[in-house]
Amino acid sequence: MATTTSVDNVRRLNLATFFCLYIAQFIPSTFITTAMQVTMRQANYGLATIGLLHLVHIPWLVKFLWAPMVDRQCSHLASYRRFILLMESIYALSIMCIGFLDISADIYFIFVLVFISMFASATQDIATDGLAVRAFSKGDHSAVNSMQSMGRYAGAFLGSGIFIVMLDHFGWSVVFPLLGLVAWLMVVPLQFNKKIRIEPRLPKQRAKLMDFMWFFSRREIIPHVIFLLLYFMGIIGIIANVRPYMVDLGYNMKEIGVWFGMVGTATSFVMAWVAHLLIRRISMYRARLLVAFMIVTAPLYFILLTFITPTLPMIVGGLLLVKTCHAFASIVVYTTAMDCVREGREGTDFTIQVVVVHLSSSLISIISGGVGEWLDYRGLYLIELGIALISLFYVIRVFKPNQMQAKW
Repeated sequence: MATTTSVDNVRRLNLATFFCLYIAQFIPSTFITTAMQVTMRQANYGLATIGLLHLVHIPWLVKFLWAPMVDRQCSHLASYRRFILLMESIYALSIMCIGFLDISADIYFIFVLVFISMFASATQDIATDGLAVRAFSKGDHSAVNSMQSMGRYAGAFLGSGIFIVMLDHFGWSVVFPLLGLVAWLMVVPLQFNKKIRIEPRLPKQRAKLMDFMWFFSRREIIPHVIFLLLYFMGIIGIIANVRPYMVDLGYNMKEIGVWFGMVGTATSFVMAWVAHLLIRRISMYRARLLVAFMIVTAPLYFILLTFITPTLPMIVGGLLLVKTCHAFASIVVYTTAMDCVREGREGTDFTIQVVVVHLSSSLISIISGGVGEWLDYRGLYLIELGIALISLFYVIRVFKPNQMQAKW
């Protein structure tokens, strides 16, 4: 009994360590995206200049290009600690320096610092994901992925909520240095956690520069990539247009912020952990199938709303449904991705799969607005329902009970 308790305590400590690492990535990025747009507009910058801010996210979309180099550098636990600390220090220092600049006079220098911080954050994420794959057994992959999602949701809540309020009260020069300090402190638990254990890599197991290309060279990986592309599609268009939909129904900024920003994010945070418990209880195969069914219900629910004048409880019910589906789908997708990595290329392979998911989600988010304007909300939801059904049939067709993991 004592041994079991000790193992559980170590597991909780390690999960908390990774929760802190993922919060460190998402608090500054969500804060910067929100704060910079508002502050630049208040400083009378044009929409075209503000639009350039989206370019700073490029490192997160192309980080797979240097992921093999990160895998190659991180062969044992000490190297992971040093590398993550280095990237987090660059990340935090860049953010701190922004607080000492004037947005009216130094905007392009600020852009450079934000870009550097995003590059460091994306690179740290490669190492963090690689370490997560190696530090936890396959049975705990859903747990560490729930920490990733919960860290993202907590970071978004703090970065786009608490720190924005602080910015209004204390100003640019106080909040940015504080934000950098908080981000840096989140990496401290990793440096002092002596319970994490990984097996050192042999030289022949280390990644090579062009390893990201070989990920797609195997025929058996194609069905898996199609799964990554399809699984989220049935709800992404809905989530991307929930706020405009609520505006069209007459809800104001405060109401949307409370229900979508606060209640919706809190729901996602809780459901990310519930999804992990579900996977452990009923198996990945059943969870993948159940969540695919759940995703079908989301567009169906919103289609029904278009035939009536929905009340606030109905809207909130739909919002909670789609947020729950997204949280569940995130854990299913990222746990599946974590199980499909090659030895010595853990960070590279997981990064590639995450980028595939993000590109798919970004594309659907962009297209869905035009589809909604062309076909109205009901037409958009009908298309989302069709995609969700295709995804469900694909999951039924491709994944089988007790299916053995492919050899990578």
